[in-house]
Amino acid sequence: MHIRKGDKVRVLSGEDKGKEGKVLKVFAGKKRAIVEGLNLIKRHTRPSSRNQQGGIIEKEAAIHISNLSVVCPGCGETAGVKRIRDEEGRLQRHCRACNETISTG
Repeated sequence: MHIRKGDKVRVLSGEDKGKEGKVLKVFAGKKRAIVEGLNLIKRHTRPSSRNQQGGIIEKEAAIHISNLSVVCPGCGETAGVKRIRDEEGRLQRHCRACNETISTG
């Protein structure tokens, strides 16, 4: 998966094309991610102990990861990601354009 929780991503297609947001949750098995403030749906809820009033609530729905691209913190463009081992042998993600390390959060 080229997208992780905490990444800043840009939507490549769909209703929210061109918008950016932070990844809140990734569903690896379904290849989907929830992005903060994007792909909003309206959910009709009944009053409950958690939500006393009920009504219509807007919340984020999952987006397929093929429609998302990681935004590089250095150059600010969508980044092709390559994995390079650091001095300690751990894999790190780097932007293909500016070669800056892409970290989560």
